[in-house]
Amino acid sequence: MSSKDRPSLGGTRIKTRKRNITAPLDPAAFSDAVVQIYLDNAGDLELVAKSIESSELDFSRYGDTFFEASTFNLFSFLGGLYDERRIFPYALSVVVFTGGRTQPGTTKPDEGERHPYSIIDCEPKREAILPSVIYIQKILRRRPFLIKNLENVMRRFLQSLELFEDNERRKFAIFTALTFSQKLSGLPPETVFHPLLKDNLVAKGIVLPFITDFFKEYLVENSLDDLIAILKRGKVEDNLLDFFPSSKRTAEAFSEHFTQEGLLQLVQYNEKKMFESKLSEMKSALTTQISEQADVAEVIETVKHHVKEAKLPDVEVVRLLWDVLMDAVQWSGKNQQQNANTALRQVKAWASLLNTFCTSGKLQLELMYKVQIQCYEDAKLMKLFPEIVRSLYDQDVLAEDTILHWFRKGSNPKGRQIFVKSLEPFVKWLEEAEEED
Repeated sequence: MSSKDRPSLGGTRIKTRKRNITAPLDPAAFSDAVVQIYLDNAGDLELVAKSIESSELDFSRYGDTFFEASTFNLFSFLGGLYDERRIFPYALSVVVFTGGRTQPGTTKPDEGERHPYSIIDCEPKREAILPSVIYIQKILRRRPFLIKNLENVMRRFLQSLELFEDNERRKFAIFTALTFSQKLSGLPPETVFHPLLKDNLVAKGIVLPFITDFFKEYLVENSLDDLIAILKRGKVEDNLLDFFPSSKRTAEAFSEHFTQEGLLQLVQYNEKKMFESKLSEMKSALTTQISEQADVAEVIETVKHHVKEAKLPDVEVVRLLWDVLMDAVQWSGKNQQQNANTALRQVKAWASLLNTFCTSGKLQLELMYKVQIQCYEDAKLMKLFPEIVRSLYDQDVLAEDTILHWFRKGSNPKGRQIFVKSLEPFVKWLEEAEEED
């Protein structure tokens, strides 16, 4: 049946549903109203909060404007006139340091009230900025739906750091650090860190001073572990060099900069992390070669290359080599003799590798400690300690003096008494041979 043939009720009028009529946005009026509250209360944030709480302002429609015109006027970031014609990569304009509204397309003051109680007018110190953070926290507790608006505004301002003066950016950095230090409701770390990685901001050297001020302020009342936890949640823990201009993205530049800024603990953390990363790279390369049964000489060259490139300590190299060799072993679940045979074959096959890097009594002793710890922590290897030591001796990896020193003065306590007892027959044989010589 076509639409023309459908039956209809005679004499019935089809009414058109009335659409919801929404009043046009007027962020300028909202902004002026918020600024007036500041002026009426002389910038007293306790009174401002109470006045805002009792006002009839429509926060559900003007959430972004509120943070721009109110709380971020605390930074003096902005009044709140929205204008899509403004030449910025945002639909909502970012107006710079006015304490009220600005003219569309410019940073010149527009008509309307302004208040002088912004962060731009205070000292760049935590005691001057902290009340503003606490004030925002109170607002968010009463109106948690504004959290998303705070995120939006923070993101836009962070992407516009180049529009601010150095001293103004420092105040913003202190504020941002305090929002985390005070656990400001619902502000995820990625909201702060990701906008900072904007290429042009990093290239101009704007981001590094900002993030440095952020670190310094946050660590006043928080530990390095707390800071690392925030960086992890912001997914930038492994990319701290990305805050540096490309020409300065080196470990040396990182250490020099943050040492000069008094953040030695951050430098030490980064050095440790980079060291662990280099060890991991070397371990991965060796694991692949050993699993593919590469020639021992080839593996030795790989180790030498990594040691030279990463400047790895000899002690760490010896520890890593033993771990890699033992990780490559296919252990039997219950057959003790099979495990012993497998371990001894591995030692014999790669003895020349160990011998190349165990070049001193100290390094040989470190290898014995490594064997001791592994046999202590792995139940299936507990009884293999004397056999492994004997095999390492037979392959000229461990010297007689090293074994005797460990037996008489070894300092690692893990299972020492058990292993000393199990090694007694071999040590007795060594001592008798020494007397005969």
